Amino acid sequence: MTQSTTQRPIQRFLIILSGVAFAGSTILGIGSLYINAFQEPKDTIPTATTSQEVQLKAQVQGYDLVLQREPNNQLALQGLVQARLQMKDFQGAVEPMEKLVKLNPDRADYKALLAQIEQQVGKASKASETTGKDR
Repeated sequence: MTQSTTQRPIQRFLIILSGVAFAGSTILGIGSLYINAFQEPKDTIPTATTSQEVQLKAQVQGYDLVLQREPNNQLALQGLVQARLQMKDFQGAVEPMEKLVKLNPDRADYKALLAQIEQQVGKASKASETTGKDR
């Protein structure tokens, strides 16, 4: 019985030690998971915006290349207008939109969109004039 009685405290100690080690590693793993979960959204938001801007710039370059070969390609003109409007480049959208209106004088929706774009360009130029006068 002496061998059995001396092994029991050692067994208990080893069981408690392994339980504490298991619980500690689990807590550390869950803690690092939560820390990473709260840090990742801050890093991914600008990346998504940046990648969208890069995609839009690539689209604009692609449409420009098509229009160099085929200046009256209406699909390329429409795509260029849409991409520039998404980039909020109203000034850059005026020229291809004017060309679309010239190619399709019967399309009232093109004329209305051109008027809206020109209105946005006018607002932007007035805002920049006002800012320039304040300085």
